[in-house]
Amino acid sequence: MEILDLRHFSSVDLRPLLEDETQVWARLLSWDYSGSADMILRYVDGKILPGYAAIERGRIFGYAFFVYEGSKGVIGDLFVANGSRNPNAPEIETRLLTHVIETLQQSPGVHRIEAQLLVHETGVVARPFLEQGFQRHPRLFMSTPLNRPARPSPSLHADVEIRPWSDQDYQAAAAAITAAYRGHVDSQINDQYRTLSGSLRFLNNIVRFPGCGLFDAGSSFVAVHKNSRTVVGLILCSRVRHDVGHVTQVCVLPEHRCRGIGEALLAASAGNLRQRSFSLLSLTVTEANLRAVELYKQLGFTTNRVFDAFVWEG
Repeated sequence: MEILDLRHFSSVDLRPLLEDETQVWARLLSWDYSGSADMILRYVDGKILPGYAAIERGRIFGYAFFVYEGSKGVIGDLFVANGSRNPNAPEIETRLLTHVIETLQQSPGVHRIEAQLLVHETGVVARPFLEQGFQRHPRLFMSTPLNRPARPSPSLHADVEIRPWSDQDYQAAAAAITAAYRGHVDSQINDQYRTLSGSLRFLNNIVRFPGCGLFDAGSSFVAVHKNSRTVVGLILCSRVRHDVGHVTQVCVLPEHRCRGIGEALLAASAGNLRQRSFSLLSLTVTEANLRAVELYKQLGFTTNRVFDAFVWEG
């Protein structure tokens, strides 16, 4: 087996592997990965996707890629064909990740590396990360069916209203995200939450790019304080399958928590998706965020899998 630079290959080489991966995402996460797969193929054809491929007898059967975001590297994906049935998969995954991690840590100007690998169960690929000094944060992938009667809508205080998302909400939403995650464990996992400019980049990635499904404005809402017209909470959803929504962001300002706003935002999104005959709503949450995990359980979300987020600070 050889580990070679991914940019030496074409989409023809990678297509069978991505077809396998698309089936895995569909089975494990009810997620249509084909849009992401098409984007990866375009980048491979353009020779602009940094990463490594595992090759045997001329066939690619595993790959990992990453991207640079200023002084940060983000590991975007890791996949080995027939991973659960391939006894050599752990060794192949470790070798691919080791190459990626070493490349990023040795890249001039890179001081931080982030990774979240949803289709790998917690602990399965942890060794190469932990050996290189990464912090590990277990996260939950949770979902709730939408084909059952809705819970009664929570009553909101008279000074807060829930209204649909608008493109004019960008700046206010970014400010709310930055304030909501100040000192929060999720700002350790995603450093974009720490600054207004970073939160704006995060929003732009969610709303404008199809990396995490297709942004669904209809099921995205903001909570507004009526007197000050301040955005005090928001929920953003994407369509990850024709009938599955995924919450890409939900947050409430600290001073407005415990007032039912988070529950009302989730109810608004679920209600909109239910009206449009969606069958499922999913989200991810950091395991250490106990209050959020408990709320989601109360609202009928169940944990489908536990995966890891990894962070390295140089």
